[in-house]
Amino acid sequence: MAWQVEILNEAVMAELDAWPVKVRASLDKIVERIETLGLDRLHEPHVKHLQGKLWEMRPSAAGDDGRALYVSVTGKRVVIVAAFMKKTRKTPKRWLDLAVERAKEAS
Repeated sequence: MAWQVEILNEAVMAELDAWPVKVRASLDKIVERIETLGLDRLHEPHVKHLQGKLWEMRPSAAGDDGRALYVSVTGKRVVIVAAFMKKTRKTPKRWLDLAVERAKEAS
């Protein structure tokens, strides 16, 4: 069974839609790598563990950095639970908290 990447809901889709086109294209490349190579074959700088079950995809283009926070769920599925444009060195606590809360909906 191949890996699948899903977006949790419309709120997350709206967050992604707000991204610059080139950063979104960079995310699409990471998603494609996950779906073709498998999540277990991807490492930094493309993905990074944050805490617990929470990880981030790290797309970048033209000096802009996006972060798509995700969890891996049953059946080789990755669910993106939050997305934002990076403006600080560390992932803001409010995004971590939101992602953890939304991850409860992913199954």
